Amino acid sequence: MQVQPYLFFDGRCEEAVGFYRSKLGAEVTMLMRFKDSPEPPQPGMVPPGSEDKVMHTSFRIGDTAVMASDGRCLGQPSFQGFSLSLTVPDDAEAERVFAALGDGGQVQMPLTETFFSSRFGMVADRFGVSWMIVVAP
Repeated sequence: MQVQPYLFFDGRCEEAVGFYRSKLGAEVTMLMRFKDSPEPPQPGMVPPGSEDKVMHTSFRIGDTAVMASDGRCLGQPSFQGFSLSLTVPDDAEAERVFAALGDGGQVQMPLTETFFSSRFGMVADRFGVSWMIVVAP
C-alpha cells in the first residue's frame, strides 16, 4: 500500500510545479493538459478556456512522488487540515528550504531548535500549501 499527496491548485498548478522545481529541485515525471486528454471533459467540470490547464501531473521531491492538478480551475485553491513534512539532512538545508518555500508565503512557526530536532519550522508557501521543515535526527 502507498499513500501519496494529490494537490489541487485550482488553476495555478503549472506555476506551483515551476516554483517547486526552482526551490526544491522537483522533477516532473508526467504532465497532461486537459486538451491532451483522450476523453472529452465531462460537462461543467472545467470552465471554457481552461484547455491548457494541467489535468494531471506527477513530480518527485527527493524520494517522494507528489501528484497535482488544476482541478476545476476556479482560481480559489484551499489547502486546509494538512501539512507536507519535509525532512532535510542538516541545519543549513533547513534554513535554505524554509526561506525558499516562504518566498511569497507566510511563516506559521519560525524555524528554531526544538527537543526533537536541531531545526523545525512551519511555513505556508505562496499557493497556501503548508510545509513542516525538520532536520533528521
